[in-house]
Amino acid sequence: MDLELLQVSAPGLAYICLGGFVVLFSIVSLLVKEKLYINEVVLGTGFGIIIGPHVANVFTPRTWGPLENTITLEVMRIVLATGLFAVGVELPCAYMKEHAKSLLIMVVPTMAFGWVVVAGIIQALFPELNYVSSLCIAACLTPTDPVTCAAITRGKFATKHVPVNIRQILSAESAANDGLAYPFLAISIYLTVETSVRTALGKWFLVGWLYQVILGTVLGAVLGLLFSKLMKISHKRGFIDRESYVAQYLALAIFTMGIASTIGADDLLAAFAAGSAISWDGHFNVQTEDDVFSSVIDYVLNCGCFIYIGAWLPFDAYSSAEYGITPWKLVLLMITILVLRRIPPLLALYKFVPEITSWKEALFSGHFALTRLPTPEDPPANQAQYLAAVIQPIVSFIVLGSIIVHGLSIPFFNMGRGVRSHTVSLTMTWTSRNRATVPDWVLWARRAPDVVVDEDVEHGSTRAPKDTDESAVNIPDTGPPDVLTFEDVSGDVVSVVTRRHSRVIDDSSPELVQVEAIDNHTGPGNLGNGAPDDNQIKNMRFPTAQ
Repeated sequence: MDLELLQVSAPGLAYICLGGFVVLFSIVSLLVKEKLYINEVVLGTGFGIIIGPHVANVFTPRTWGPLENTITLEVMRIVLATGLFAVGVELPCAYMKEHAKSLLIMVVPTMAFGWVVVAGIIQALFPELNYVSSLCIAACLTPTDPVTCAAITRGKFATKHVPVNIRQILSAESAANDGLAYPFLAISIYLTVETSVRTALGKWFLVGWLYQVILGTVLGAVLGLLFSKLMKISHKRGFIDRESYVAQYLALAIFTMGIASTIGADDLLAAFAAGSAISWDGHFNVQTEDDVFSSVIDYVLNCGCFIYIGAWLPFDAYSSAEYGITPWKLVLLMITILVLRRIPPLLALYKFVPEITSWKEALFSGHFALTRLPTPEDPPANQAQYLAAVIQPIVSFIVLGSIIVHGLSIPFFNMGRGVRSHTVSLTMTWTSRNRATVPDWVLWARRAPDVVVDEDVEHGSTRAPKDTDESAVNIPDTGPPDVLTFEDVSGDVVSVVTRRHSRVIDDSSPELVQVEAIDNHTGPGNLGNGAPDDNQIKNMRFPTAQ
């Protein structure tokens, strides 16, 4: 065989790495995503670091020459635009109109607070930066990533533990503030590169707000509504098939992004507005319902994006004494950003957001360039060059920390719940002669008053026991989210029945848990009619701790 046919090139290695990761991750995706609650964001970034220049040196985006920055920008642009378009499509019909007040409160005050506070922290840690330059870096760290946000808004854990109103408001907020970060970044850059404050403010209002934000939003909304009307007409006349509807997830997102970026408008806001507008009346959602192609596109793009980020991270720049950058400063900055950027304003404002009903949900919600800067000299000649030299190491380290912290928060939370369920002990009083093993789900049951239960309750029955006033027994069919339901039963338990007494308001007597587990037993019994009974009632009562 002619050895000249063997060609090892950067594109070939990129295809091998991306395809190999997707293939291997897909083989165990159900285990990793539904059991360990780890998504492709964390694993893709880790895989990119391994194959990157600092470990295996197989995939090295920073050696691609002068086009490296352009390639990086376009990769991020495509992934973000398609992700924001998908967020807009998946929101309920007219969601932005009905929840405009809540989004306005969550986006503007929260972003402004985080922008100002983070800038102060950056200036304190890096005194060579003035406050305006610190505001520029803080503007890059203010928005939340809709791709990383998917870890707490999609999947099995989110469906089971995160209320739907929280998932929707977080998705909409993460999409909106991605585009609305432009004005914060614009004013910082204009104040840095312009000699006159008046000129900087004028450009910020005319270019940053009116042209980029307002025009970008209107452009996306018009394109979304226009194509929605065209597709409905085409569908009515039988000119379009289902596959073509699904293709709009990618095609219309890229089309909108291309027009917006060409005229200099906010392409991210335009993509989100187009997604919201095309599904405004629900027709697009009906046509693409239960189709997984869009999820496949999103999955592959996310894998490629975060593999690229992992290989691109400038680890050697995280310790640059000439610029005052040290690892301990970056770690301290990341910790303070996680604590102070979003949590304080959301805890203060959550009462004005109907979708957030408690401070715990507010805490959960908080937890989870326009003008080219000059090429820096060595050493930097002025503040603008110094900003250009330090902005990438600082921002990239915070991105890495955010991926690790937010991507692994749910796995560690789930691990903590598992440890707790095995360490909590309860005192048990048995009302049956046969001892029954207490399943783990009992530990998460809401306590209810004690009630005497017959031993002859039929399998799956929820009727009141004999000699009991049924009006005094409340048997909820579904109950609030934290009440034990039939779906919570695990192991070999066939069914469960929970009952509680209705109590007067001023009744302060201690409550008892009443759990009736119908379980198979070794010896068959007999029903009243002489037929064999394969089930047996186990009654368990757990006194409330005083």
